[in-house]
Amino acid sequence: MKDCKNYRKNLENCNCTYEPCSKKGYCCECIAYHRARGELPACYFPDEFERTYDRSIQAFVKLFMSKNN
Repeated sequence: MKDCKNYRKNLENCNCTYEPCSKKGYCCECIAYHRARGELPACYFPDEFERTYDRSIQAFVKLFMSKNN
């Protein structure tokens, strides 16, 4: 079993809606996983966009560039 002293607190702030995810609450694993794939974790995206499951850096930049124009 994984051990993380911040697991419960991390879950309170996790907006990931991907249900089979085994990394929820384990932020260090989540970040490492998405970084290796050239992505960002769900917590970088607003809830309504997170549900698209497009975690790409390009999607992040496009989303925030459009909000600032």
